[in-house]
Amino acid sequence: MKKYDAIIVGSGPNGFSAAIRLQLAGLSTLLVEGSDKIGGGMRTSELTLSGYHHDVCSAVHPMFFGSPFFDALPLADHGLKFMEAKYPLAHPLDDAPAVLLHRSMEEMTDVLGQDFSEYQALLSEVVYKWPSLAADVFGPLQVPHHPLLMAEFGLKALASASYIAKRFERMETRALWAGLVAHGMQPLDRLGTSAIGLVLGGMAHRSGWPIAIGGSQAISDALTAYYQDLGGEILLNHWLEDVRDLPQHELLFLNMSPRQVLQVKGLDLKLGYRKQLEKYRYGMGVFKIDWALSDPTPFRDLACQQAATVHLGGTFEDIAASELDAFRGRMNAKPYVLFSQPSVFDSSRAPAGKHTGWAYCHVPLGSEQDCTELIERQIERFAPGFRDTILGRSTMNAQQMESYNPNYVGGDISGGIMDLGQMFTRPSFSLTPYRTSNPKVYITSSSTPPGGGVHGMCGYHAAHTALKDHYSPLK
Repeated sequence: MKKYDAIIVGSGPNGFSAAIRLQLAGLSTLLVEGSDKIGGGMRTSELTLSGYHHDVCSAVHPMFFGSPFFDALPLADHGLKFMEAKYPLAHPLDDAPAVLLHRSMEEMTDVLGQDFSEYQALLSEVVYKWPSLAADVFGPLQVPHHPLLMAEFGLKALASASYIAKRFERMETRALWAGLVAHGMQPLDRLGTSAIGLVLGGMAHRSGWPIAIGGSQAISDALTAYYQDLGGEILLNHWLEDVRDLPQHELLFLNMSPRQVLQVKGLDLKLGYRKQLEKYRYGMGVFKIDWALSDPTPFRDLACQQAATVHLGGTFEDIAASELDAFRGRMNAKPYVLFSQPSVFDSSRAPAGKHTGWAYCHVPLGSEQDCTELIERQIERFAPGFRDTILGRSTMNAQQMESYNPNYVGGDISGGIMDLGQMFTRPSFSLTPYRTSNPKVYITSSSTPPGGGVHGMCGYHAAHTALKDHYSPLK
């Protein structure tokens, strides 16, 4: 039986990035996937009706081009194409026109009025200086490459979203900010909740929020083609329960959450390290719906039809209340909903003249509640007549999300709560959190820095750490 330099378990974005980084360094690698289909959270399937293609997990990819690793790969040579919507983001309101986030920062002047200067200053480091900032933001806790720049970003990022919101005079600006920061799946009055808003908002102006033509599966397919061109190998339908069932290897990389890691036999992890993994904390879960639709979503403000993502939740106060409720274990009657309409920008997603819709809301961890009515009522609030366009739907509650992908513990799609205690030192309290107590085993999942998102940087840093540990000089 062939012996590999490294085996990587789990083919999500971080599994792929680790495998590619190691393969580029000249190692022989095997990427092992438990499912019969590659991709992890980057999969596309006919979930509702024949001919309607839905992204099972991620649908819009704000961090893809912000990733120093993914952005440098020649994936366009392997068929990957993105479509950019006119607006990365729209935020409809009850009694006012929708707030539209334009790709051009300058065009936000008319949108935000007297808040524009404050908004521009808030996002300035990400929008204008990201190449110098990316390695520090998308990496583990370390001595910054650009200390002053990181300090400027960090002071804003460490603030609570609620504190930052007080800088804005207009209700519309505060609502836009709420929609951005609520991606972080935490109560908005917590320290550090501004970080995700800074990155997502900055990426919207810097590179847009792209949608993969053909679905998120197209990203997986392009990564597969590139990885195999490098000589990497893939094994499907192999669920890892015992390390001794794997082919011979020197290094092992686990694209798994701490709970999964603890279930694998034969890892030879020290008791103290296992106890740290047992204490790892998860955040809110999600309830997700996919729709087959007869028509584009009939938003009251039709400009919303030209947005990659639509945040449905109303004012800052409304969204803050919704997130706090879900965190405390109860559902708000008007939850914050993230909605996407890929077929508007990619006609391959549905039969001619038809459409798809994709949405989720945040729910208590592990919830089995059916939130279909709550989500559709929120969409109807801003798009009356939406229910009349529904031809079919598919739903997944938080527990079903975990059944689909065990990395989503309790439906937590971020791989664990990203508060101050677990932002950089996740899943263990270490400056090199990709290492385990076994020097031959590494963790590559979003349970390591920088956390959730299709950016691949968790896997990249895990692989880079292993190369430094075991191979010199570093390739």
